[in-house]
Amino acid sequence: MIPDAPPWPSLQHAAAHCWALRDPAAKVAATRAVSAAYREGSLAPACEPRWPTPPDVREVGRPERPQRVPPRMLAARGLGTPEGRAAFLHAIAHIEFNAINLAWDAVLRFPGMPAAYYADWAACADDEARHFELLAARLADFGHAYGDFDAHNGLWEMAEKTAGDCLERMALVPRVLEARGLDVTPAMIGRLTQLGDGATVAILEVILREEVAHVAAGTRWFHHLCAQRGLTPQPTFIELLRRHARDVLRGPFNRSARRAAGFDDAELDALAGLDAQGAAVAPGFLG
Repeated sequence: MIPDAPPWPSLQHAAAHCWALRDPAAKVAATRAVSAAYREGSLAPACEPRWPTPPDVREVGRPERPQRVPPRMLAARGLGTPEGRAAFLHAIAHIEFNAINLAWDAVLRFPGMPAAYYADWAACADDEARHFELLAARLADFGHAYGDFDAHNGLWEMAEKTAGDCLERMALVPRVLEARGLDVTPAMIGRLTQLGDGATVAILEVILREEVAHVAAGTRWFHHLCAQRGLTPQPTFIELLRRHARDVLRGPFNRSARRAAGFDDAELDALAGLDAQGAAVAPGFLG
């Protein structure tokens, strides 16, 4: 049983508590507190014999709203209207809320990794919580709150697909779904700059800068696990894409940001080749 209040026996127990919280404000507050405690040294990763049993990935804590619908059912709204801007902010906030859960899931679900792995994803959870706070505050400027618009479930569907294998999780969540944000955010920043929305631009610039580090963490631990298993990273990554993520990868790719996040030119050429072949044709996700 996971305690519902500190002191936590380990970082994994605290991560499971944050993961299970349904209220966004409570999840953000707990995440910031647990991440700070870990940075300060008052929490440590669990030893494997005392590793808490991971919860069912399908029971992740999230509020009843937003209603989750297939991506094709999400209404398209332009950024030029206040309602369109609010819908855009809500979509990014939804991604960041899911990213909090994804980071904690990476901490609590996969025992036996080096301590630096857990440090990376605890730090990522803290970043994602801060991003969500920024977006929720900006959304409130437009008279809305998280839950006011429908949203898709694509990020968590990939979490469910990869719950049994850390290598697959590192390949397909940070390096595919989160990396999508590296590709599309610069254009969004450009459009919002044209519209004079400096407040939203400032938030997106923070997110873009910090998401490079999150994708880089995925690359680092994907390579670590490939080396551990005697696998060559590039063909392994491409095979996982073909098997699990044909519907969520789409170019064009931000090659400079992806290079900064650990992709090499051969990988980027392979991604472009898949896109050109029509192997991945769905709209994908913003983050």
